[in-house]
Amino acid sequence: MKKWKCTVCGYIHTGDEPPEICPVCGADKTKFVEVTDTPEDAASTPGQEDKTEKTQDKPARPAPETRQATQKSSSTTTPGLFSYETATNLMLKYHLHPITVHFPNGIIPAAVIFIFLAVFFQFAGLSKASFYNMLFVVLTLPVALFTGYNEWQKKYQGALTRIFKIKLISAAVVTACALVIVLWHLIAPETFKTGAGLRTLFLLLHLVILAATGIAGHVGGKLVFKD
Repeated sequence: MKKWKCTVCGYIHTGDEPPEICPVCGADKTKFVEVTDTPEDAASTPGQEDKTEKTQDKPARPAPETRQATQKSSSTTTPGLFSYETATNLMLKYHLHPITVHFPNGIIPAAVIFIFLAVFFQFAGLSKASFYNMLFVVLTLPVALFTGYNEWQKKYQGALTRIFKIKLISAAVVTACALVIVLWHLIAPETFKTGAGLRTLFLLLHLVILAATGIAGHVGGKLVFKD
C-alpha cells in the first residue's frame, strides 16, 4: 500500500490514493505527497549495494565563479543571528507555542472557579483572586498569540482550513473576553454582589472564555497527536 503525507499537518495516510480531505487539518487531497523510500532504504535492499556504490560518484568541484556566486547567494539569504527570522525559527524549533499557551490556558479555569465561588459565598477576596488571575491571562496572551501565529505560518503554511479557522476564532474570543472581564473588574469590582442581570452576564462571560479555551485546546491537541 502507498503512503501519503499531508504537507500541512504531517498526517500519514495509507492507501492507493490520498484522502479527499485530511481527517486532521481538513486540507484537500492536492496537499498530499506520496512518501517514497529513502536512498538509504534503497541501498540496503539485497543485490543493490554494488549498483548503488557505482552510481554514487563524487560530485565535480564547481568552478571558482560558481563557488563565488553560491557564497554570495548564501550570504544574502542566511538570516542574521539576532534577526526576526532567526528568532521565529527558534520559537518553532523549541516549541515555544505549546509552552507559552499553557500559562493562560491553565489559569483561566482557576479564574472562573474563583468568581463562581465569590458569587456563591459573597466573598470579595475570591473575586479579587479571580481578577488577578484574569489579569495574568491578559498579560501572557500576547506571547501565546504571537508564538501561535508564528507556528501557524511556518509549520502549517498559514492554511485556512476549518480546524485553523476554529482555532483562530477561539483565540479571538478568549482575548476579547479576557479584556472585557479585566476592565469590568476595574470599573465595577463589586459586580458579584449586584443584581441578577449584570451578575449573570458577568458569569456568562467567564463560561464563554472557558469554553473557547477548551475548544482551542482540543483542536490544538488534534493537530499535535493527529487524532
